[in-house]
Amino acid sequence: MAETTETVEEKQQPSDAETQEQSKTSAQSVEFEQAGESVAKGPGNSIDLLLDMEAEITVSIGKTQIPIKQLLQLAPGSVIKLQKNIEEPADLYLNESRFATGSIVVVEDSFAIKITDVLNVMNPDSQQQEQ
Repeated sequence: MAETTETVEEKQQPSDAETQEQSKTSAQSVEFEQAGESVAKGPGNSIDLLLDMEAEITVSIGKTQIPIKQLLQLAPGSVIKLQKNIEEPADLYLNESRFATGSIVVVEDSFAIKITDVLNVMNPDSQQQEQ
């Protein structure tokens, strides 16, 4: 008798295929609005937010390699010779990406950079070759 009861219960419960078929028939159609170009408005969607942000720029005037022994002997007044010639421009970096070159100048009592060339940001491969 137990076998007969199980068979009846199996017939009463819908199979997975029937469940999927029922869920397909209960679907409703959805209408989407036509996508169009819209101008972003409001305080959170303005480019002014970006224009007010600050960016950190790093200037590199040269680099060199020295032995650790020489590094440990450095003291005030020590001079480290760089591999870059004095006439070569300094490199300007934004987020570790070189974007310009310039010459070092003095403005009042501070060092400054006079930008001499803005690199092609659309072709980063050309920047790598120049370094």
